[in-house]
Amino acid sequence: YFLIFAVMRLTKPTLFTNIPVTCEERDLPGNLFNQLMKDDPSTVKGAETLMLGEMLTLPQNFGNIFLGETFSSYISVHNDSNQVVKDILVKADLQTSSQRLNLSASSAAVAELKPDCCIDDVIHHEVKEIGTHILVCAVSYTTQTGEKMYFRKFFKFQVLKPLDVKTKFYNAETDEVFLEAQIQNITTSPMFMEKVSLEPSMMYNVAELNTIDTAGRTESTFGSRTYLQPMDTRQYLYCLKPKQEFAEKAGVIKGVTVIGKLDIVWKTNLGERGRLQTSQLQRMAPGYGDVRLSLETIPDTVNLEEPFDITCKITNCSERTMDLVLEMCNTNSIHWCGVSGRQLGKLHPSSSLHLALTLLSSVQGLQSVSGLRLTDTFLKRTYEYDDIAQVCVVSSEVKQN
Repeated sequence: YFLIFAVMRLTKPTLFTNIPVTCEERDLPGNLFNQLMKDDPSTVKGAETLMLGEMLTLPQNFGNIFLGETFSSYISVHNDSNQVVKDILVKADLQTSSQRLNLSASSAAVAELKPDCCIDDVIHHEVKEIGTHILVCAVSYTTQTGEKMYFRKFFKFQVLKPLDVKTKFYNAETDEVFLEAQIQNITTSPMFMEKVSLEPSMMYNVAELNTIDTAGRTESTFGSRTYLQPMDTRQYLYCLKPKQEFAEKAGVIKGVTVIGKLDIVWKTNLGERGRLQTSQLQRMAPGYGDVRLSLETIPDTVNLEEPFDITCKITNCSERTMDLVLEMCNTNSIHWCGVSGRQLGKLHPSSSLHLALTLLSSVQGLQSVSGLRLTDTFLKRTYEYDDIAQVCVVSSEVKQN
């Protein structure tokens, strides 16, 4: 061949590390080792025994490539002959398990390449698949005698998974959904988590619960400059509330509900950036049966033997119209105030109504609100609701103090 082909991966340098060698002054070398470390230009002055130095070193091997990072490579074609070659075409493709991508910056051929001259190109690709990747570099050219030449080179590398993401969903008594995302660093080096955000689906608004307010400033619960060490895990928490126009549908939808997707941005080594975006997260929506009863308002603490008010919301989750009757049954500690057995009227599918109810407690402590019964007169079916909320009952003297 007239041409020589070279491919080198472009990565940032790393901090030079040295192995400190020292000994006691009473040992045979005396202060020789300590003086050598002080004279070594790669050590930190005043902290020579630390392994981390102030110098940078170029990468000594191909290194690891992780999903979400940008793969950069330098391609060089050098004319190693004493003849001029013509019509040089350099092509670089990246073959993955699912597709073949063209990474060449230009598809035009170079008219001629003189001896000892080269054609350089830098390619970039954001890695979006794990597994085996093959960089296929092909060169075609024409010699002075008109002979067409062609050759290829293959460079295989593995793309590894940098993070392990696990999610858990918690359905609140209201239509709120809490998402806990556990993110684990499964690489061999620390990483700085620049951003972990949740992009909600069109039905939800999201509130991040990973910050605290101190002196009027919002700070991350993990600190401003904390690193996620190898094999360490962090928990991120988000609260999703359905938008007003989807509030009713979000509460009674059957089957799988799309919540949104996580967007994770991190940095490693000397600021090398990586980004991952999960697929759409899904959760199984809770089943509420035909009729759902939820509490809209209830006090946290009430006085013993003094009436207090609560507001209930009743939603028809079935596909038929109901004619409901409300019954209130007293328990040993909770007593309802009002008329039991009253008609609530017809409730159409996916419709709701609000009820203001009054009750009192005759026992101190944490008491459970129970004893509500809803009867559908059409089907003669009764729905029982117990332990729908808790309230703390204290004596009036304790509350006043």
